[in-house]
Amino acid sequence: MDERSEPGLGLDNPAPSGPSLRPPAPSVRAEPYRVLARKYRPSDFTGLVGQEALVRTLRNAFTTGRIAHAFMLTGVRGVGKTTTARIIARALNCVGPDGKRTSPTIDPCGVCEPCRAIAESRFVDVQEMDAASRTGIDDIREIIEGTRYAPAAARYKVYIIDEVHMLSKQAFNGLLKTLEEPPPHVKFVFATTEIRKVPVTVLSRCQRFDLRRIETAVLAAHLGSIAEQEHIAIEPAALSLIARAAEGSVRDGLSLLDQAIAHHVGDSISEITGESIRAMLGLADRGRVLDLFEKLMGGEIAHALAEFKSLYDSGADPLVVIQDLLETTHFLTRVKVAPGAEGFFDGGSAEAARAVTMAGKLTVPALTRAWQMLLKGLLEVRDAANPYPAAEMAMVRLGYAADLPPTEKLVKSLRDGEGGAGQSAAPRPPSGGGAPRAQMTALASEQPMLRRDPPPQAAPAMSAPAVDIQTLQDLVALAKAKNARLLSTQLETNVHLVSLERGRIQFRPNAQAPKTLATDLANSLRDWTGERWIVTLASEGGALTIVEQRIAADRAKKDAVSQEPFVRAVLDAFPGAEIVAVRDREVLDVVSMPPDEEAN
Repeated sequence: MDERSEPGLGLDNPAPSGPSLRPPAPSVRAEPYRVLARKYRPSDFTGLVGQEALVRTLRNAFTTGRIAHAFMLTGVRGVGKTTTARIIARALNCVGPDGKRTSPTIDPCGVCEPCRAIAESRFVDVQEMDAASRTGIDDIREIIEGTRYAPAAARYKVYIIDEVHMLSKQAFNGLLKTLEEPPPHVKFVFATTEIRKVPVTVLSRCQRFDLRRIETAVLAAHLGSIAEQEHIAIEPAALSLIARAAEGSVRDGLSLLDQAIAHHVGDSISEITGESIRAMLGLADRGRVLDLFEKLMGGEIAHALAEFKSLYDSGADPLVVIQDLLETTHFLTRVKVAPGAEGFFDGGSAEAARAVTMAGKLTVPALTRAWQMLLKGLLEVRDAANPYPAAEMAMVRLGYAADLPPTEKLVKSLRDGEGGAGQSAAPRPPSGGGAPRAQMTALASEQPMLRRDPPPQAAPAMSAPAVDIQTLQDLVALAKAKNARLLSTQLETNVHLVSLERGRIQFRPNAQAPKTLATDLANSLRDWTGERWIVTLASEGGALTIVEQRIAADRAKKDAVSQEPFVRAVLDAFPGAEIVAVRDREVLDVVSMPPDEEAN
């Protein structure tokens, strides 16, 4: 049963014989238009969609007489919280078509005076309060005072408080005592979308029901039945798109269906198609999204950007495209770790089969990295003044990072100081539609072999050291020359040198120094010089680190400059000013010879 069956809510015109998108001819006495979300609001539990657990619990409670004095309904928007509260109020006060029912019923008749008055929000014993606009203790005092009096024309007084989490702390505290021990003729029904903001002292006094999101298939079937009742022809693919865009909310789905009907009413088309719904919602075709993702993961950035521009020109929202790429990444990862999983792509579609094949070619680390980059890009696109270039930049980053080696391999290469290995681990440059991916991969795999197998005559002699290391600065310079940048940074930042001689080094490491610094340094020096080096650690002593020496020298230079009379006068004239940097300037006296002398 729905509200269309009640007086004043029906249609005066007879139903047409078949589906059509043309508007009906106006009647002599036209009723005000009611949106589908209100027109098809359920009036009993049989019309409540997707909440079987709630309906079963309430049915058993009403049958056995174990009806709680307070109910807490929570869930996302549009899943039926307020509707359920009104149905509970009807069920508590329904007297039947003949007016002789003496006990609550789970199936209110909808025709008796209490049922009709509650549906029209004019029943004196059912009060509905919006806590978003009435949040104070004074509003709760009115309710508490009203609970003292017996119902005027009903079995129970029912107080429905919507968005109850908006009540103030004082209001919640004022409600506690009455909520714990209410009069036998009083029932409370609370509804909220933010259950965590409701004090636990209130939750413990209520019977809680979590209304679940409606599954896409169930919601699509519900929308299809309403479209049939409205005599609107619409494709199943279009219904699936609307249900997916509603994200489990019945009200959102009905609002989108209303929009779709208004978008196509009067057109010459015979039915609403999936393509037209995509255009209306700004959605991208899932096959084209898969093409875009494949190009990005293949490093074909130029082709990917061209595909994205085509989607944008077709009406796709950049934010929705990034969301679809995230959904694609999530689906491929689920298929990778749990074969047979369903999600973004329909199980029997060609796109789903293609996605499964693509998942087999990608690794979980690559998909995880793509997820993180796209998630960051989603926030940038959402907050950007112009979403289109923000989405392009996110895709460029993803395309360039598609072939990066694993992080642990990069760290090992830097730690070992292998210049050739570090170069071979670098990602190949993304193609703009030139060489195929297989060809680029083959070239990338051949280059390291050329670097690792130099001619025998190019091998360094193992009998003599390549350089003469006398200071820590010499050692840092050698590490930089060998492209061991991580090791050179550690030497500059974390090493307090105690002693240094040929073949032997002793230093005190900082607390931030890695535990393997001594071993890494010894191995690197053996490779670079051809000699065995003994690296030992000291627990105390040692000179300043190179970085600390630079800071001390810079500070001394600033102190010396600050004592100059001119600089001192400037600092006194501008209180709070400070010397940021001191730069050495070389004055080159270039004497130009006259042309005549130059000729002689």
